Amino acid sequence: MDAMPRVSIVILNWNGWKDTIECLESVYQITYPNYDVIVVDNGSENESVEKIKEYAEGKLRVESRFFAYTTENKPLQYVEYSLEEAEKAVVHLPPNGKLILIKSDKNFGFAEGNNIAIRYAFKVLNPEYILLLNNDTVVDRVFLTELVNITESDERIAFAGPKNYYYDYYGRTDVINFAGGKITLWKAKSEHIGIREFDEGQYDCITNTDYVTGACLLARREVLEAIGLLDPVYFLYWEETDWCMRAKNAGYKLIYVPSAKIWHKVAASQKGVTNKFFFVRNSFIFAKRYASKAQYAGYLLYFFGFKLWQLSGISIIYRRNAKEWISIVKGTFEGIRT
Repeated sequence: MDAMPRVSIVILNWNGWKDTIECLESVYQITYPNYDVIVVDNGSENESVEKIKEYAEGKLRVESRFFAYTTENKPLQYVEYSLEEAEKAVVHLPPNGKLILIKSDKNFGFAEGNNIAIRYAFKVLNPEYILLLNNDTVVDRVFLTELVNITESDERIAFAGPKNYYYDYYGRTDVINFAGGKITLWKAKSEHIGIREFDEGQYDCITNTDYVTGACLLARREVLEAIGLLDPVYFLYWEETDWCMRAKNAGYKLIYVPSAKIWHKVAASQKGVTNKFFFVRNSFIFAKRYASKAQYAGYLLYFFGFKLWQLSGISIIYRRNAKEWISIVKGTFEGIRT
């Protein structure tokens, strides 16, 4: 196992330290031997940074239904950088208990927040793989071993993703959120396979997939050096789907690995009026980039003939949220213009 390739695990935090330390505790209990963790605090406006450091120092216990907290790996040795310091950092951490905490004074969004950590990792840590991991997830102990083993078996695999479960689906933890994905370009729509299905082994085969969700995505370094990092223009939503399309168009494979498992809180990262703006705007950006002219024309008919009315109805009639509806309209105009 000592020869296993090095993986840099990237976790973004934005005002979500309670989720982040639960995620970290699950990560530090995995069986994979060769990894480091980079937490980028994306301009949090609360005490997130201090709480994460308290956790690392063993002063803050974590309660979870998915694991038992342990003091055996505490305190965690960590280094802390400002964003400016991270850009020129040359410190190497000791082999055990490694945590890099990078503090930004503003929110760079999902794409650039992850890019900050990836650039640092490439410069300082020299990993063979990058793992994007949402802070509102909990991981199975062998998830990374399974992802790396499958990816190592074929050099054409660019990205690999695990089976995602809902963290809590009306009290259940065996309800699938992601078991691979499909992209329909004329709708600019990405669909999770198996969503809201009870896991009865129906998605236990390794398969090719149109995309891997950014909640947990293992990326081969040499592929990222070939296709580039996440595109900051997206800020939030569609950025990892864009990444996957770039990899596929370059001839690489995307793989769903069912033996790797995580649990995702999902809703924790999908709330807010701002999110509606980016989701709508970015669907136009994605469609313009990857749909054919006929597919894009179909998308315009689909969006203005159905999707916009559906989103508006949910916001105005069901949620009675005028701000959300305005955000959708602004996202539409910005998407067309971009």
